[in-house]
Amino acid sequence: MPSGGYESLKPDLVDKTASPRTTYRLIALLSLAAFLLFKSSPFFLSNQPHPPSPDVYHKEDSTGQCVASTPPPASPPAPLNPWSSLTISEVVQIQDWLFALEQDLNLTQIKVAAPSDNHIFLVETYYPPKEAVLNYLSSPSTVNPPPRFARVTLHHGAAQQPFVRNYLVGPLPIGPHTSMSPLTDIYQVDPIPYNARAWDTDDWLSPEIYSNIVAPVAEAFKELFGGQAAGLPNDTLVAGGAGPFSYDGSFRRLWLGWRRSIPGPFLHPLNFYQYIDISGTDTSQWKPLKTVYNNQIFDTTESFLEALHNGSLKRSPLPAEEHTDFSWSTRKRVGAQRDLDHLPGPRSVSFAGLRFRVDREQQYISWMGWGLYLGFDMDMGLSLWDIRFRNERIIYELKPQEALAQYAGNDPFQSSTAWLDRYFGMGDCVRDLLPGYDCPYEAVYLPATTFSLTGLLSRERAICIFEHDSERPLTRHLGYDKDEFGAVKGYQLVIRSIVTTGNYDYLFDYIFHLDGTIEVRVSASGYLQAGYWDPDQRNYGARIWETTIGSLHDHVINYKVDLDVAGTANSLLKTTTSQEAVTHPWFDDDWGSEVIQQTIRREYITNENNALLKLPGNFQGGYSIVNQEEKNKWGTVRGYAIHPGYSPIHTTVVGSKRALNNANWARYNLAVSRRKETEPSSSSAWNFNLPAAPPVDFHKFFDGENITQQDLVVWVNVGTHHLPQSEDAPNTRANIATSSFFITPLNYFDYDVSIDSTNAILLQAPSKEGEPFSVDDYGVRPVHCIPQAPPPFEYSPVHIFDHRGEEVAFESVEAMRGASELYHRIKFGL
Repeated sequence: MPSGGYESLKPDLVDKTASPRTTYRLIALLSLAAFLLFKSSPFFLSNQPHPPSPDVYHKEDSTGQCVASTPPPASPPAPLNPWSSLTISEVVQIQDWLFALEQDLNLTQIKVAAPSDNHIFLVETYYPPKEAVLNYLSSPSTVNPPPRFARVTLHHGAAQQPFVRNYLVGPLPIGPHTSMSPLTDIYQVDPIPYNARAWDTDDWLSPEIYSNIVAPVAEAFKELFGGQAAGLPNDTLVAGGAGPFSYDGSFRRLWLGWRRSIPGPFLHPLNFYQYIDISGTDTSQWKPLKTVYNNQIFDTTESFLEALHNGSLKRSPLPAEEHTDFSWSTRKRVGAQRDLDHLPGPRSVSFAGLRFRVDREQQYISWMGWGLYLGFDMDMGLSLWDIRFRNERIIYELKPQEALAQYAGNDPFQSSTAWLDRYFGMGDCVRDLLPGYDCPYEAVYLPATTFSLTGLLSRERAICIFEHDSERPLTRHLGYDKDEFGAVKGYQLVIRSIVTTGNYDYLFDYIFHLDGTIEVRVSASGYLQAGYWDPDQRNYGARIWETTIGSLHDHVINYKVDLDVAGTANSLLKTTTSQEAVTHPWFDDDWGSEVIQQTIRREYITNENNALLKLPGNFQGGYSIVNQEEKNKWGTVRGYAIHPGYSPIHTTVVGSKRALNNANWARYNLAVSRRKETEPSSSSAWNFNLPAAPPVDFHKFFDGENITQQDLVVWVNVGTHHLPQSEDAPNTRANIATSSFFITPLNYFDYDVSIDSTNAILLQAPSKEGEPFSVDDYGVRPVHCIPQAPPPFEYSPVHIFDHRGEEVAFESVEAMRGASELYHRIKFGL
């Protein structure tokens, strides 16, 4: 039998009354005649563009005011958000309990703590076990919510062998049954070496940073870089540290790269680097180990100064006089104003009122059949939980895990940089959003509070939610038979938060569509971490100024997607397409009987070890999570696919000691593992400084377990291979530096459910010549009203609360900047 199981029809069953060519000619002539009639019809002529009547501009407008942009209240499926952040009062109570004498922790307040003291590094919500949460959500009126616990991280600097340890404190609120126990089951290293501790202001604020490391070269700084002629108008330098700072916790060392302290200092490196040792808790032993200036290496500060004094030091060229205007690295507008740019651009207005619901207290959002809770933590910021569509849970947890930025260059700073930004607390790096710029004017904002070393940070506009028109139909077709001509509006709900980790700004977007699709997108802007330009750098980036190179680097951001497709029992389906050559019996002349075409292959991946995945070449196929026991109306297993969007990359560099085992997840486009409470994240804050033996080694998740009809987690990577260019100055453009993936239905429904939307139009062809098409808009017509005026723009610093829960203010703008730029901000005046 021929391919496909088909047989030829018998000759006497074939209709020979008309040839295909005759039929096609007749259809073409009829179509042309219909088109010409339509062009001459009154309907066509009446719809051509024409200038508006002058009366339009002078007619008195009696239109009423639009309703205020206040979201209607939501109805969460459960009255308590199991993933909600600790309140300020809860954190204060926990701190008081930890400082109590009976806990015997010998704690020092962080504001006065030295590296040799014990102090609290973190207090935040510890997310409850999934099984307990699902039991609660299944019947919140009869099942109590899971007990509430806090994760507490202590720096035990006063111990004989200093260490870092995480603890569980609870149940909360604090009471007679509250206790503290080591939190060890989610980490593969315990305790964490003190030299690998997370970001600690004690490092930068210790006087020995200045007396032992900076002061000895102050004379050189002044001679080499001082004054207007050297492009240092304020006689001030800043330094940033390159990391990781340790390999296995046995030391804490880093390269300092010095820069001009002017706007956009990240673009103004000075070709001067110091390798410093800040190991241990005895700050008197902190010291410089090496100096590199203008490609000259000095093993001691003394040998460097000797070369400076005896004239043998080869000096870096100073910027030419015409290049000492450093405004190019600011965001101040330049150039002639563009045509009509004096007019404000379009803005989004929901004329009939907002169409999404918000419960501000429980941080719950619903829109067009979607519903979800929000969470927020210090490590990574915004997370989404219990995402349901049409009353079915699709995703239990959707959360960013880590952000890798690995650099290249011909200098000690760039070539030793492999950031893992979780180390610096990406949630802590969230600041208030800019209304009208970061989010539309009518966006709804939600607050977030995190624990930090400067106090409890609270922002009123940490998260924004808005609906917008994508300005393209989600589906549409032009047709002439009954009910086949129409379109569905492409509305989307966007949940956004923006993180600024020193130089870079990351825009985290979660975009919900009417068809059951979620787009997860991250975009980057902000300043490059630039290097000092010389000809030997040409293979590592692009020259963007007189003495500045934009350095080559990769960004890879990892997400956790805990899909629950028609339940928690799921499988991993791999689908690929390939080429085949087959013969068909109906092709026996002209073209020959052989046809070369595509074919689909579907197979289940049953073992974790085979689930460290890269996308098929040419994107010929992909991966999805399905429930083999649940089928749609057509007998196909229900599933959700992980579909690549913009820039579906993985890391370029594999095997570097600075990212040896601490970012194994970055080697793949995605991976699928069996869900475990002991594997809540692909990384940790301490992975950054422990590349040899990290607390979370992602590869250890994959230990040969079966993943057929199990509770599965998909770990998905997005990012960019950033080849900098002059257009990255002053800031990288978010429209180019963007990456995404889609979580989209795959035979989950019986049809495209976006057809349910009444924000749609259906057209019927005219029954009589010259008449227009009839239209059904389902009763949803455009509304016109006078929009509310946008409020005056204002922006305030983040709110800070001390250990007593009392609001305090930053002492200065410099303190505010230091808290934001973290490791990039060691300031030194000449």
